[in-house]
Amino acid sequence: MKTISTGIKTGPDRYKNIFRQIKRHKLLYLFILPCVVLLLVFCYYPMYGALLAFKDYNYNLGILGSPWAGLKHFKTFIHSPDFWMVMKNTIIISGLKIIFGFPAPIIIALLLNEVKGKKFKKVVQTMSYLPYFVSWVVVVSLMTVIFTPYGGIINNFRKDLGMEAVFFMGKKEFFYPMVVLSDIWKNAGWGSIIYLSALSGVNQELYEAATVDGAGRLKCTWHITLPSIKGTIGIMFIFAVGGILNAGFDQILLLQQPANNQISEILDTFVLKTGLNYGRFEYATAIGLFKSAFAFALMVLTNKITRKFMEVSIW
Repeated sequence: MKTISTGIKTGPDRYKNIFRQIKRHKLLYLFILPCVVLLLVFCYYPMYGALLAFKDYNYNLGILGSPWAGLKHFKTFIHSPDFWMVMKNTIIISGLKIIFGFPAPIIIALLLNEVKGKKFKKVVQTMSYLPYFVSWVVVVSLMTVIFTPYGGIINNFRKDLGMEAVFFMGKKEFFYPMVVLSDIWKNAGWGSIIYLSALSGVNQELYEAATVDGAGRLKCTWHITLPSIKGTIGIMFIFAVGGILNAGFDQILLLQQPANNQISEILDTFVLKTGLNYGRFEYATAIGLFKSAFAFALMVLTNKITRKFMEVSIW
């Protein structure tokens, strides 16, 4: 009986071939070595600390020596009165950012795509994504200066019109608009770069054919541009929904005030305060692990939905 060769090496031969390829292209592998080390040190090594979520942590015994607690801390969090408050606040803030913030970079990219002047287009594009490089500490400091009732630009204008000064940063009704608008101002320009890259790959002959048929710019955008970049939109939407529990830790922490704490306490700030202020490290770790598992489940669900209705998926 003849043995059929599949051409696929197995066992020791396979590993020898891998090491041979690495040795042959060692300079190329050296380029990715810093990234691999960074990934191992900052992404995989910290996973060791996830054991805290299943332990009753004792300082003297350490993580491995502390007794097992099972799902005790997860149950405690789910049945606590803080659970619904922080989940509701996180989902509301992230939901508002998706509703108003997700279309913003798409609109900017579509508008810039229609600009014919190259110099003007470059200037506008550069100005739109510069705020991305400004830290939230600086952004919130600027917002405080602008909206303060003690000499702020907005309140000075209100006083000139005969109106009273308002403490915008401390009012609950202004918290959500400030969060959403500041997030759009900071991130929309940077996000538009991805869509502009996708727009550069659209076949220009489609626009020429549509123009001959009498289609205007609006119809070309609706029937040609958007369908051509729906793959990119779908992928970015999956990532946005998958990160719905990431409401923006830096931004929310800096914008929190005693007056708006009931609507601004999100999962990330709650974990920080629980872990550092109260020393409940195992409880805070359990909340963080719950957040990651919930986000992964949402990403899987969104991936299935977009694959069914938009024919776009990550896997």
